[in-house]
This record gives sequence, structure tokens and C-alpha cells, in this order.
Amino acid sequence: MDYLFGMSPLVLALATLCFAAVAIKIHGRTDKRRRYHPVAGTVLDHLFNYHTLLDFITELARQRKTYRMLSFMRAEVYTADPANIEHFLSGNFANYGKGWYHHSVLSDLLGDGIFTVDGVKWKHQRKAASYQFSTRLLKDFSSSVFRTNAIKLVGIVSKAAISNNTVELQDLFMKSALDSVFKVVLGVELDTMCGTYEEGTRFSNAFDEASTVTMYRYVDVFWKIKRHLNIGSEAILKDNVRVVDQFVYKVIRTKIQQVQKQQDDSPVVNGDMLSRFIELKETDPKYLKDIILSFIIAGKDTTGSTLSWFVYLLCKHPHIQEKIAQEILEATKVRGDVTAEELAARLTEDALEKMQYLHATLTETLRLYPAIPLEGKYCFSDDILPDGFNVRKGDLMVFCPYAMGRMKYLWGDDAELFRPERWFDHNGIFQQESSFKLTAFQAGPRICLGKEFAYRQMKIFAAVLLGCFKLELADQMQSAKNRSMLTLQIDGGLHVVASHRSKL
Repeated sequence: MDYLFGMSPLVLALATLCFAAVAIKIHGRTDKRRRYHPVAGTVLDHLFNYHTLLDFITELARQRKTYRMLSFMRAEVYTADPANIEHFLSGNFANYGKGWYHHSVLSDLLGDGIFTVDGVKWKHQRKAASYQFSTRLLKDFSSSVFRTNAIKLVGIVSKAAISNNTVELQDLFMKSALDSVFKVVLGVELDTMCGTYEEGTRFSNAFDEASTVTMYRYVDVFWKIKRHLNIGSEAILKDNVRVVDQFVYKVIRTKIQQVQKQQDDSPVVNGDMLSRFIELKETDPKYLKDIILSFIIAGKDTTGSTLSWFVYLLCKHPHIQEKIAQEILEATKVRGDVTAEELAARLTEDALEKMQYLHATLTETLRLYPAIPLEGKYCFSDDILPDGFNVRKGDLMVFCPYAMGRMKYLWGDDAELFRPERWFDHNGIFQQESSFKLTAFQAGPRICLGKEFAYRQMKIFAAVLLGCFKLELADQMQSAKNRSMLTLQIDGGLHVVASHRSKL
């Protein structure tokens, strides 16, 4: 999709030169009393490298752990230094947040949800979400949902295997993850995997498109003009947000009526999060919509994209795929032929806990292909980072988990290799790294509340799928590239050939 509109190459070139000149004049000046990180370019460099943005940022990070990109209003400080990251995500947490800038970019889609706000609003939602994730009811309910949808996914893959057809797994992972998070969060059977719910499918497509355009705002210096004129990418975003909001508001109204009727008749224990919020007297539709969309983007795209990269990497490393299959056999104690239903039933908490190599492989996938590849915070007042350099009020502090996973000074000379064994000590015990080094789930007070939720979902889906099939890329020579959006997805999808395992 070409989001640039009506600009000739000459006009664009002149605009670029003017932009760079003004940005350098504003932010490039020196101050003998302060030190600022080296300038690596302007944010227009990000626009011109948009389709390979993460690799562009990674190459700059190899040259300097921390550097600046200039714009009219601010500098964007990019860092792959764990000490700097710990400082603004934890040590001086109060001085860094979403701020007006991130809120302006994200709020059309995510409203005042937990990913767009600071202060009292953030604390209130964080507390409410923390309570939800800590309940045993949600854990049991979600695990049941994951098993059900994993079985449904296997059924679709099985039909393709029998007919010797290829299957696009990324699309199925995204749909199964969306179906799962919708059931867990809203208590609604979306069933986008089988396509039986047409309105749900429209919502899913609109949500994906809105996410893509929202990501583009971070590099599109013209997005506010386009929104004002309702043209180009902003017109597309507006249309898709309308579809998203209408669908979610309809679900909320229906759920409020159901819960209130249940309370009037006889008490019913509901497992989904929306019902729990309503039972706690949270009935403002706007508040519920905003927090729900945050849960959906956190639970849908992240697990779906990670599972896609996970399978892609296992197809590239079949010996690792077989090692995981053997671990599933040992953890579940299955023998001979086994159905997806039987295997799923054996995926108890104890069995999942024993799958340490699967856990390490998913973690290694997140190191190289983090679901959220870029994260940023707004600096509220002048500050000094641990590396001794200054940051101005209004600057953006950005860290790139994708780039950090490829830094040799963090992970060794084999940093770019897929090697799950790096997560085990000499006794074969899994060793977690600092969350300021492996930043896939953020860190500090804003660390992802759904981390264990996500691992459980991914392990259940991976165990049922790999327990039933051997997977190969349809194109053995495929070299996957990422698609530029809020979450890290494989551009063009993941096309695989599945064959049934006669025995594990």
C-alpha cells in the first residue's frame, strides 16, 4: 500500500532537504554544558526505509548503542543499551511515559486504553488488569479455551495434510489467537478460523488494517494533515476504526444485558474478563471498549505472530522440531497414535512445566522475532542517562527488541543464530535473562501482565500441533521477511506442508 500521496519526486526531495536543515538547526546545536548522543539521521530516513525499517534500525544499533534521529519537534533517542533501558523503564519510571505524542498516534484505534495513557488512568487499568490475570478462574477458563481452539486448528491442518495441500499457518495462528482472546476477554465465539461469523471476520480484517496504518503514523510526518483532509492512509484508518468500534460496542451492550439478567435471576460464575469487569460495576462502554481493545491487540497479534516465526524457524531447523516432539511424548506420556483431543487433555500444568526445551525455543524465537519490535517512551523533563548523555524534555526514548536480539555485545558472536540451547546453564536448567536485555515483554512497572498467559497459550498450541504433525515449508528456499506494522508478522504469510505423525 502506497501511503504517500500526490508528491512528485522533486517536491519530496526539496521537502526532505528543508526538513533536514530545520531539524539539524533546532536539535543539532551543541551545548558545552551538556552532551547529546550522536545524530544518525532524521525521521525521514525511517520513512524512506519503511519497508526494511527494523533492519535499518538494527544496522544503526550495530554502529552505536545509542543514537539520535531528528525531527522538527523533538529528537528520537534509540538505544540498545540495557542500562539506559533500565533507567527509563524502571529507575526513573515517573519521568517517562506515553505522553501526548504516543497518545495522539494510538488513541484513534486504542482510545484511552492501558497502552496509551499514564498517571491515574494507567494505574487504575493496571490494577484492574492485574487482578484479572491473577485469578485462578481466568487461568482455568483460558486454558480450556486454548485447548479447544488448538484442536480446531489441528482439524483444519489435518484436512490439508490428507489432501496434500499447503496451508497458510500464519493466517490460522492469527485467527485462532483472535478467537481465543475474544472468548477469554469477551466471552464471544468469534470463530474466524472457520469463517462462520461474517461480522467477526470483518472486525478482524478491519483491526489488522487499522493496526498497520497506526504503525505507519510513526514515520509519516504528514499524517495529521491527511487526517484533517480525510485522505490516503488516514481515510483508510477512519473507516476501519469505525468497523472495529461498532462491533465492540455491540458486544459490550449485549454482555451488559446478559450479566445484569444473570444477576437478577440467579448468580452465575462467568470466566470471561468483560463479565468480570461488569460484575465489578465497570459499565462505562467507552472505558470497557478501550481496555478490551488493548487486551485484544496484546493477546491476538503477539501470540499469533510469535507462533508463526516459531514454526518458520522449526521448519528451517528440523532437528529442533523433532527434539520438541520427543519432549511432548515424554511430558504427556502418550504412546503410539494419539488424537488431538487426547493430546490436548494431557496438557496439564505439570506437563507444560516439563516442556523446558519448548519453553526455551519459544523464548529464543522472541529474542530474534519479538512480537512488539519497537517500543518508545516520552521524556517529561530533562534527564541524564547512565551512559552520561543528556535527554531533552519532549524527546522520545525508543528501544528496539528486534535489534537488541541481534547485538553481539549482548548475546555473543552467535547472536544472529537460532540456538535454543543458549537458554540453559551447564546443568541443563533454563536460565531467564534480565527483562532489560530480553525486552520482548517490556520491563519495570509496565512489564507485560500477560506474559505467563501468552507462554501457556503458545505452549498448548505448539504442543498439540507438533504432537500431531511434521511441518515443512512449502518453499524450502523461503527466506521470511517482516511486515511493517505494530506487531511483527511474516510478510506474505507462512505456507507449510503438514504430514501426520503416525507415532510421536
